[in-house]
Amino acid sequence: MLEIKQHSASGATEPKARTGTVPAEGVTIAEAARRTGVSAHTLRYYERAGLVVSPVDRTSGGRRRYHELDLKWIVICTKLRATGMPIRGIRRYAELVAAGPGNEAERLALMEAHRADVLAKLAETQENLKMIDHKIEKYRGSMAAGDAGRLWAPVSPP
Repeated sequence: MLEIKQHSASGATEPKARTGTVPAEGVTIAEAARRTGVSAHTLRYYERAGLVVSPVDRTSGGRRRYHELDLKWIVICTKLRATGMPIRGIRRYAELVAAGPGNEAERLALMEAHRADVLAKLAETQENLKMIDHKIEKYRGSMAAGDAGRLWAPVSPP
């Protein structure tokens, strides 16, 4: 069973997204949203944008029914999006997967290029974090020494 723990910006753990044990008849869009951690609006958007690998099943009344493979694919799309892959990249990946065997080298190249982009962004973020850590250390040191008022601050001209 695939299980994802989502974390908010504050670091608090949000409800787990569960995609396992999906009934054979599938689940509603609301349940799919709950299990994947994305909104029903996002699920509809993924479908309209061509990000799904196969057409989402419908009931006789036209309501969407999501199956386990649908939910697993949505989680993949969400992870790719969260790591900065453009919609067109996810769409291309979905097209390749939907086309079936024979294009694995292109899929691999797409994932390797995305990985390189993510690593570059991580390196940039780590550099930015070093500056933030430096500023924190400066403030802590100045405050402990009792001379925080001497820290540089922009001053309006007279």
